Amino acid sequence: MDPNLVEDPYALQRHLGFYITDWREDYARFELPMEEFLMNRYGILHGGVHSMMCDTAMGFAGCYTGDPEKKRLAMTLNLSVNFLGQMTGKMLIAEGFRTGGGAKTFFAEAKISDESGALAATGTGVFRLRQGG
Repeated sequence: MDPNLVEDPYALQRHLGFYITDWREDYARFELPMEEFLMNRYGILHGGVHSMMCDTAMGFAGCYTGDPEKKRLAMTLNLSVNFLGQMTGKMLIAEGFRTGGGAKTFFAEAKISDESGALAATGTGVFRLRQGG
């Protein structure tokens, strides 16, 4: 991945500690070290973290331009997450894939796993590209 294409972390990203590891046409990958503050009261990763990481990876997957001067942004119109199992690893991996759409709206899928490949969640989303972004 071209380091010139990596955006500076935004406030939520800095706070939670996730970072982008791959970003190209129709694809984005983020990683998040598993920390105690991300767990629910049962001691497993909070479902909201799965959802946020699906949303982030899918949104970025549809916004790649290849040119840091031509930044593109999207907003989520619909987000659906399916929880499949628990992760046992130390790193959450979120992958987003743009699957279709047009000039203003796109569709995407995501998967959440850990470094062992254990699949924890999948997601689908509909996104609207923002004007002026």
